Amino acid sequence: MQGLSGKEMKVVSYLELEGKRFFKKEDIEKFFKNKNEMNVYIHRLKEKGRIIKLNKDKYYLVPIKAHEGKWTEHPFTVIDEMFNGEKYCIGGKAAAHYWNLIDQIPQRIDVFSKTRQGEKEILGFKIKIRRVRKLPEAKKEKIEDHPFLIATKEESEKWA
Repeated sequence: MQGLSGKEMKVVSYLELEGKRFFKKEDIEKFFKNKNEMNVYIHRLKEKGRIIKLNKDKYYLVPIKAHEGKWTEHPFTVIDEMFNGEKYCIGGKAAAHYWNLIDQIPQRIDVFSKTRQGEKEILGFKIKIRRVRKLPEAKKEKIEDHPFLIATKEESEKWA
């Protein structure tokens, strides 16, 4: 883990004091002269493992208290932030496990979306994003006071 420069430390400290683990560029633009300078610092923080890019305009801040840069967040919270809280549904074995339909902890989280597809690995967990025409019936649940969308228990029974 590399050290942080003065400006990087200001940005990270500000985000931590504000309680913003998930942030956008607009949240930190006041620390920089222009967008180019901000992009350079964001790139440096990504290289140092202090921030992780979630989507085209949202990042996750790895807290300073993280031991050797290792930190974890609940996967459902990260997925919700990746999709900005809309147009997705957590399904598959992860949903079946959430509803206690199966005991096995899934190795991968299946997410259904109308717009995206592919595989990602973020904070040590694997996400498989599947593009579908119609999202499964979903329910809004909460973990650690953070809402997320998950397939209903009835919908999840087919993955059990």
